Amino acid sequence: MLSFNAGNSARLRLAGAALTLLAACSGVAQATTYTMYRDPGCGCCTKWAEHMRAALKAQITVVETRDVAAVAAQRGVPAALRSCHTLIAGGYVIEGHVPAADIARLLAMRPKGVTGLAVPGMPLGSPGMEAGREKQPYQVIAFGSGGQRVFSSHNR
Repeated sequence: MLSFNAGNSARLRLAGAALTLLAACSGVAQATTYTMYRDPGCGCCTKWAEHMRAALKAQITVVETRDVAAVAAQRGVPAALRSCHTLIAGGYVIEGHVPAADIARLLAMRPKGVTGLAVPGMPLGSPGMEAGREKQPYQVIAFGSGGQRVFSSHNR
Protein backbone atom coordinates (compact mmCIF):
# COMPACT_ATOMS: atom_id res chain seq x y z
CA MET A 1 0.00 0.00 0.00
CA LEU A 2 1.29 3.45 -0.92
CA SER A 3 1.17 6.30 1.55
CA PHE A 4 1.84 9.96 0.97
CA ASN A 5 2.51 12.65 3.49
CA ALA A 6 0.85 16.05 3.13
CA GLY A 7 3.92 17.53 1.45
CA ASN A 8 3.99 14.85 -1.26
CA SER A 9 0.26 15.19 -1.84
CA ALA A 10 0.55 18.95 -2.25
CA ARG A 11 3.47 18.55 -4.66
CA LEU A 12 1.50 16.01 -6.72
CA ARG A 13 -1.52 18.36 -6.91
CA LEU A 14 0.77 21.25 -7.94
CA ALA A 15 2.46 19.11 -10.62
CA GLY A 16 -0.95 18.00 -11.90
CA ALA A 17 -2.16 21.60 -12.06
CA ALA A 18 0.99 22.64 -13.96
CA LEU A 19 0.50 19.83 -16.50
CA THR A 20 -3.15 20.80 -16.92
CA LEU A 21 -2.19 24.45 -17.55
CA LEU A 22 0.44 23.41 -20.10
CA ALA A 23 -2.07 21.24 -21.93
CA ALA A 24 -4.66 24.02 -21.84
CA CYS A 25 -2.16 26.56 -23.19
CA SER A 26 -1.18 24.22 -26.01
CA GLY A 27 -4.81 23.54 -26.91
CA VAL A 28 -5.76 27.21 -26.68
CA ALA A 29 -2.87 28.23 -28.92
CA GLN A 30 -3.79 25.65 -31.54
CA ALA A 31 -7.51 26.51 -31.51
CA THR A 32 -6.97 30.27 -31.71
CA THR A 33 -6.96 32.25 -34.94
CA TYR A 34 -4.19 34.82 -35.36
CA THR A 35 -4.34 37.84 -37.68
CA MET A 36 -1.42 40.27 -37.73
CA TYR A 37 -1.60 43.77 -39.22
CA ARG A 38 1.80 45.09 -40.22
CA ASP A 39 3.48 47.65 -42.41
CA PRO A 40 5.00 45.85 -45.42
CA GLY A 41 8.28 47.73 -44.91
CA CYS A 42 8.84 46.50 -41.34
CA GLY A 43 11.21 43.54 -40.97
CA CYS A 44 10.94 43.09 -37.20
CA CYS A 45 7.24 42.21 -37.58
CA THR A 46 8.20 39.24 -39.74
CA LYS A 47 10.74 38.12 -37.13
CA TRP A 48 8.12 38.42 -34.37
CA ALA A 49 5.64 36.36 -36.42
CA GLU A 50 8.32 33.66 -36.78
CA HIS A 51 8.68 33.66 -32.97
CA MET A 52 4.91 33.20 -32.64
CA ARG A 53 4.78 30.40 -35.21
CA ALA A 54 7.62 28.51 -33.53
CA ALA A 55 6.56 29.01 -29.91
CA LEU A 56 2.79 28.55 -30.29
CA LYS A 57 2.74 26.42 -33.42
CA ALA A 58 0.39 29.13 -34.69
CA GLN A 59 -0.72 29.85 -38.21
CA ILE A 60 -0.78 33.61 -38.66
CA THR A 61 -2.70 35.45 -41.33
CA VAL A 62 -0.75 38.57 -42.26
CA VAL A 63 -2.57 41.68 -43.46
CA GLU A 64 -0.30 44.37 -44.84
CA THR A 65 -1.36 47.97 -44.26
CA ARG A 66 0.43 51.30 -44.35
CA ASP A 67 -1.70 52.55 -41.44
CA VAL A 68 -1.06 50.18 -38.53
CA ALA A 69 -1.79 53.05 -36.10
CA ALA A 70 -5.37 53.22 -37.41
CA VAL A 71 -5.81 49.48 -36.82
CA ALA A 72 -4.50 49.85 -33.25
CA ALA A 73 -6.76 52.84 -32.60
CA GLN A 74 -9.79 51.01 -33.98
CA ARG A 75 -9.05 48.07 -31.67
CA GLY A 76 -8.75 50.28 -28.59
CA VAL A 77 -4.99 50.26 -28.05
CA PRO A 78 -4.08 53.38 -26.03
CA ALA A 79 -1.75 55.69 -27.97
CA ALA A 80 1.03 55.38 -25.37
CA LEU A 81 1.07 51.57 -25.79
CA ARG A 82 1.27 51.39 -29.58
CA SER A 83 4.04 49.73 -31.53
CA CYS A 84 4.72 48.55 -35.08
CA HIS A 85 2.22 45.71 -35.50
CA THR A 86 -1.14 44.61 -34.11
CA LEU A 87 -2.27 41.00 -33.72
CA ILE A 88 -5.80 39.81 -33.07
CA ALA A 89 -5.74 36.50 -31.18
CA GLY A 90 -8.80 34.81 -29.76
CA GLY A 91 -10.63 38.12 -29.45
CA TYR A 92 -7.70 39.87 -27.76
CA VAL A 93 -5.54 42.65 -29.18
CA ILE A 94 -1.79 42.08 -29.00
CA GLU A 95 0.29 45.18 -29.71
CA GLY A 96 3.99 45.02 -30.47
CA HIS A 97 6.65 42.56 -29.41
CA VAL A 98 4.74 40.57 -26.77
CA PRO A 99 6.38 37.18 -26.08
CA ALA A 100 4.38 34.12 -27.14
CA ALA A 101 4.38 32.73 -23.58
CA ASP A 102 2.55 35.85 -22.35
CA ILE A 103 -0.05 35.50 -25.11
CA ALA A 104 -0.58 31.81 -24.24
CA ARG A 105 -1.05 32.77 -20.58
CA LEU A 106 -3.55 35.50 -21.52
CA LEU A 107 -5.56 33.08 -23.66
CA ALA A 108 -5.57 30.47 -20.91
CA MET A 109 -6.48 32.92 -18.11
CA ARG A 110 -8.91 35.19 -20.01
CA PRO A 111 -8.81 37.85 -17.26
CA LYS A 112 -11.83 40.12 -16.92
CA GLY A 113 -11.38 43.75 -17.93
CA VAL A 114 -8.47 42.97 -20.27
CA THR A 115 -8.80 43.83 -23.97
CA GLY A 116 -5.22 42.93 -24.78
CA LEU A 117 -1.50 43.09 -24.14
CA ALA A 118 1.09 45.56 -25.37
CA VAL A 119 4.82 46.09 -25.41
CA PRO A 120 5.15 49.80 -26.17
CA GLY A 121 7.86 50.78 -28.60
CA MET A 122 10.39 48.30 -29.87
CA PRO A 123 12.70 47.24 -26.98
CA LEU A 124 15.93 45.54 -28.01
CA GLY A 125 15.98 41.89 -27.03
CA SER A 126 12.21 41.43 -27.18
CA PRO A 127 10.96 38.77 -29.64
CA GLY A 128 11.64 40.02 -33.16
CA MET A 129 13.99 42.74 -31.90
CA GLU A 130 17.03 40.60 -31.20
CA ALA A 131 20.12 42.57 -32.17
CA GLY A 132 23.39 41.13 -30.98
CA ARG A 133 23.92 41.05 -27.25
CA GLU A 134 22.17 44.32 -26.43
CA LYS A 135 18.94 43.81 -24.47
CA GLN A 136 16.64 46.25 -22.75
CA PRO A 137 14.34 45.37 -19.88
CA TYR A 138 10.67 45.80 -20.81
CA GLN A 139 7.18 45.21 -19.51
CA VAL A 140 4.10 43.68 -21.07
CA ILE A 141 1.10 45.85 -20.21
CA ALA A 142 -2.44 44.51 -19.96
CA PHE A 143 -5.05 47.10 -20.98
CA GLY A 144 -8.82 47.32 -21.22
CA SER A 145 -11.88 48.33 -19.23
CA GLY A 146 -10.02 47.32 -16.06
CA GLY A 147 -7.34 49.95 -16.76
CA GLN A 148 -3.66 49.28 -17.36
CA ARG A 149 -1.39 47.06 -15.32
CA VAL A 150 1.88 45.18 -15.69
CA PHE A 151 1.13 41.67 -16.96
CA SER A 152 4.78 40.55 -16.96
CA SER A 153 8.30 41.96 -16.75
CA HIS A 154 11.25 40.86 -18.84
CA ASN A 155 14.59 41.94 -17.38
CA ARG A 156 17.01 40.01 -19.54
